[in-house]
Amino acid sequence: MGGRVFLAFCVWLTLLGAETQDSRDCARWCPENSSCVNATACRCNPGFSSSSEIFTSPTEICDDINECVPPSKVSCGKSSDCRNTEGSYDCVCNPGYELVSGAKTFKNESENMCQDVDECSSGLHQCDSSTVCFNTVGSYTCRCRPGWEPKHGIQNNQKDTVCKDTHFPTWTPPPGVHSQTLSQFFNKVQDLGRDFKTSSAKVTIQSILKGLDELLEAPGDLETLPRFQQHCVATHLLDGLEDVLRGLSKNPSIGLLNFSYPAGTEFSLEVQKQVDRNVTLRQNQATMQLHWNLAQKSGDPGPSVVGLVSVPGMGKLLAEAPLVSEPENQVVRNETHQGLLPILLSDVISAFLSNNDTQNLSSPVTFIFSHRSVIPRQKVLCVFWEHGQNGCGHWATTGCSTMGTRDTSTICRCTHLSSFAVLMAPYDVQVLCAIIASALHYLYLAAFTWMLLEALYLFLTARNLMVVNYSSINRFTKKLMFPVGYGVPAVIVAISAASRPHLYGTPSRCWLQPEKGFIWGFLGPVCAIFSVNLALLLVTLWILKNRLSSLNNEVSTLQNTRMLAFKATAQLFILGCTWCLGILQVGPAARVMAYLFTIINSLQGVFIFLVYCLLSQQVREQYRKWSKGFRKLRTESEMHTLSSSAKADTPKPSTVN
Repeated sequence: MGGRVFLAFCVWLTLLGAETQDSRDCARWCPENSSCVNATACRCNPGFSSSSEIFTSPTEICDDINECVPPSKVSCGKSSDCRNTEGSYDCVCNPGYELVSGAKTFKNESENMCQDVDECSSGLHQCDSSTVCFNTVGSYTCRCRPGWEPKHGIQNNQKDTVCKDTHFPTWTPPPGVHSQTLSQFFNKVQDLGRDFKTSSAKVTIQSILKGLDELLEAPGDLETLPRFQQHCVATHLLDGLEDVLRGLSKNPSIGLLNFSYPAGTEFSLEVQKQVDRNVTLRQNQATMQLHWNLAQKSGDPGPSVVGLVSVPGMGKLLAEAPLVSEPENQVVRNETHQGLLPILLSDVISAFLSNNDTQNLSSPVTFIFSHRSVIPRQKVLCVFWEHGQNGCGHWATTGCSTMGTRDTSTICRCTHLSSFAVLMAPYDVQVLCAIIASALHYLYLAAFTWMLLEALYLFLTARNLMVVNYSSINRFTKKLMFPVGYGVPAVIVAISAASRPHLYGTPSRCWLQPEKGFIWGFLGPVCAIFSVNLALLLVTLWILKNRLSSLNNEVSTLQNTRMLAFKATAQLFILGCTWCLGILQVGPAARVMAYLFTIINSLQGVFIFLVYCLLSQQVREQYRKWSKGFRKLRTESEMHTLSSSAKADTPKPSTVN
């Protein structure tokens, strides 16, 4: 055993000595970037080459192989390039591209995942504030913003583009509205803005109005938007159109312009130096008259601008728009009956001046509208489009007066400028309507209050085992019920009318308006009375059931059940519990529930007649007394008639002389 271990140890020492000798021999003379083959020969490492594959001369050098030089077997793939490294190579994405994985290099085409880098969204571009970054394949370009043009007269689409301001107003699509038709229109506007030059102002104005005319003639997917979004789009178009036309029109060389387009859009413009005279702009369907001193603030440089544009196609987007009238701030809402909605009678027109401050003019502006014939019993209103806080708007009459109207024309006078039109609406009978609404409010509350008193009386009667007999009600109860039954509703209506009288009555119906929770002046008491009545009814029926069972054990269960079922059904109607159907008038079944609500609640009077007249012992006895008295009176009358007739038929005795 010891001999074997000694032999193995000797072999290990021999091998170790040989390896040490080989390493010392290779390290002594093999050049850099090579490795020894044996004690007398060397070979270049992968990625390097020499004059021969295996060499024995110490003077040999291993040079780097450039794998990227043609003819090359390296294939990195599309949008990438080969980059040589010492002893190897790397594949890298071309400028403007990057690997999806985020790595910097890869080795072959199968690993190529180079994609375009969006320098514009990632903030890697160098476009300044006068330009807009547009991403391109592998790079980006800087283009002048709308209202700017290349400083040297050429749009070179390079990264070093320098732009100058051309005063083209900013007009972008409204936020939150998704419409392909609208996007195409604004793309055209942006193209016009990028190419705008002061010398081409007339051509640009014509192109914008032509694009708007085509947009409104064929709105496309704009007609599928909800009504409120259509109103928002109309507000944005009217605002932007006014700003763009004002900005483009400030050119003394324009003078007087008149354009018209196939869908009915018309544009009239006059640009002059400040003069002291009146100006009139006439179109086929509208005329505007004002004094020149309104056009521009004193001291402002440049010419004065007065413009008028008629946009009849805007009526498609303003259909069913609400109207806010000036005196009561009443809103005609979209859910009212179609026949009661204000109807757009004329074209929509927009007026603008070089003066931006047109909300409180020193002298009024007169508009003469030509429109369709007025329907009898309809009121003609001069209105303007007022912008709301939510970016939409509504028709309003503040600051505009109707000076006169004929069958097909109306004269309006306004103390501010905006977008105007003539509406046709039902005559305002709101004073009368408010009185009717408050009277209905009081009568309904009184009816429900008496329902509550009836429920309380039934409950007390059942609890005290008393037979219902109104003649036995004490004077205290009489004195309490009448003030409560008629006084409490009067107090509620008085408080409501004193706090918000303008919320009584609407142009569509004479009832309470739902604005600011005013409708709860009726719904609150009704819901409370309904809940109390339902609870008292259930308790009363439970007491009656127990009392009837204990008073007469011979009464069959069937008879008892029938009697309770009839009383429960009758009291559900009498106490107004069936009004709960009004809460169910929502969703697809709203119309059905409305019919049920009307029919079932109309039976309340029938059940009151049955319970308190036909089925009331007192009433029946009184009917018997009346019937007996009537029969007695009739009998006496007949007897009197017969007696009188008999006396008349008795012959008188003759007198003999």
